[in-house]
Amino acid sequence: MALTARDIMTPDPVTVTPETSIAAASKLMLERRFNGLPVVDEAGELKGILCQSDLVMQHKDIPVPSYFFLLDGYIPMQWPGKHEEEVQRMLAVTVGEAMTNNPRAVTPDTPVTELASLMVNKNFHTLPVVDKGKLVGVVGKEDMLRTIAHGQS
Repeated sequence: MALTARDIMTPDPVTVTPETSIAAASKLMLERRFNGLPVVDEAGELKGILCQSDLVMQHKDIPVPSYFFLLDGYIPMQWPGKHEEEVQRMLAVTVGEAMTNNPRAVTPDTPVTELASLMVNKNFHTLPVVDKGKLVGVVGKEDMLRTIAHGQS
């Protein structure tokens, strides 16, 4: 029988809310050695995910948009909204300002092979497991490694 997310997930995961401070979330991730934290609302519905890369982004140089000058006018080389969004995430104070919205989630019945493909092909380190709109677990790379170490497939 093929393993599924239900078989290897960490149930009842540690979560944060959009109102959680970046400092508190960073401390939690360091203390618990998490790559990512699901972000949920009061009802337990998944709103986003906060990854280590979302926090590291805060120390990145602020991007200066490039412009192309043509006939006494200028044209931005990237969409202005994208630049504003990146700067807002870099200056985030709360998880809601820094998190990745609408993260890729899986169901408890998602096969482990699909989880592995998502992690490798999409570079996901933490996959929220959602059932009937509610967060029920997470699958991280450590969960996958534990499966390999125990000889399960």
